[in-house]
Amino acid sequence: MVINMNFNERLKDLRKEKGYTQIKMQMLTGIDQSDYSKIENGKRYYTFEQCRKIALALDTSMDYLAGLTDEKKPYKRTEIE
Repeated sequence: MVINMNFNERLKDLRKEKGYTQIKMQMLTGIDQSDYSKIENGKRYYTFEQCRKIALALDTSMDYLAGLTDEKKPYKRTEIE
C-alpha cells in the first residue's frame, strides 16, 4: 500500500505521533518554532540540513519525509566520530 502524503503532512503526522509540540521540535532541531511552523504548513522551504535534523529528531529517514519510501523506520546509521 502506497501512502501518498507530502513532506508537510508526513512531518506533522510524525511529530504528533511522537507527542511533540513545535516548541519541542525547536529544542530538538534548533529550528526556530515560527520557522518550523512555516515549514510544516508549506509556507517556507527547508534546507537539506534542516531536513536532516528533523529526520533525526523524529527517528525517521529523509527518504520517508520526502515520500520516497513508506517505511518510517530509519536506515541503520553509521557512527560519526
